[in-house]
Amino acid sequence: MPAKTPVGILGATGVVGQRFIQMLEHHPWFEVAWLAASDRSEGRPYAEAARWKLKTAIPPNVASMRVSPALPEGAPKVIFAALDAAIAADLEPRFADAGHAVVTNSSALRMQNDVPLVIPEVNPDHIKLLECQAWRRKSHGFVVTNPNCSAIGLVMALAPLQQQFGIETVMAVTMQAVSGAGYPGVASLDILGNVIPYIAKEEQKMEEETRKLLGRIDGSKIVPGAFDVSVHCNRVAVEDGHTESAFVKLKKKTHAEEIIHAWKNYRSVPQELKLPSAPAQPLQYLNASDRPQPRLDVDAGNGMTATIGRLRACNVLDWRFTVLSHNTIRGAAGAALLNAELLKVRGYLD
Repeated sequence: MPAKTPVGILGATGVVGQRFIQMLEHHPWFEVAWLAASDRSEGRPYAEAARWKLKTAIPPNVASMRVSPALPEGAPKVIFAALDAAIAADLEPRFADAGHAVVTNSSALRMQNDVPLVIPEVNPDHIKLLECQAWRRKSHGFVVTNPNCSAIGLVMALAPLQQQFGIETVMAVTMQAVSGAGYPGVASLDILGNVIPYIAKEEQKMEEETRKLLGRIDGSKIVPGAFDVSVHCNRVAVEDGHTESAFVKLKKKTHAEEIIHAWKNYRSVPQELKLPSAPAQPLQYLNASDRPQPRLDVDAGNGMTATIGRLRACNVLDWRFTVLSHNTIRGAAGAALLNAELLKVRGYLD
């Protein structure tokens, strides 16, 4: 067996950092070799520094690993980042400038012109935008990002529609799980028995990122998708899984059977390459009138499959449907891991 690539995790003690550790425990290509977090965790064994919130145990080799300072010196080349945006805006460029390949879940650099925002099933060709980065020219370092946890499910459902029928207008209303707010997240007295119709900056992220993801690469820039997007975001009392009600107007008239067929048969580069974290079926459609539901469907494809249901005609636009995706797996750590796998097979992590 070839040696695994050592990787580091910035923000290792947070919810997404914990997901990285969980998903990397038995990964065939990567192994955790370095962990970094805030100053208060520095120097402590990971098991003491992290308030572990996942259902599986901390891997023994990681539990005893000392948390390092969040500095490029001594870190492995490949870095997974799970940082708050304000911290990421400072740290991620420093690591890239020092020659590291930064594969990040943070929103800090997603909309920067020379930073690829990638879902491997949707826009794998956008990866090559990293060649335009000054870090790449200076030190061979770079930054690649994955989308917002609510944008990713919507875009996965839209991609086959854009490809086959064209999109004119998208509207969406989200019902987002509390795990998307991190830990400790939303206070229990605010969310239990309640819906909070506001998540800071979330609507702007979804609207901008959706158009960038479904845009086309033109030399050193991305031309955003030429359609309108309007989103309203809500936080709801669900542990994991973002559910979204979506409404679309298509350029080409079609039938429900053709749309469902497009979803069910959608495959892309990760499936062709058989990337380790890629689900065999990135999209699944359920015929039951009351699905998808987070409790029943969020773990489809080991949390990497987006589940769609309730497709029907819309009296205002053309079609409406529901889409569900796991926000801390497909919408965060799993998304970044799949990006890293694509980067590896394309030779960027050598």
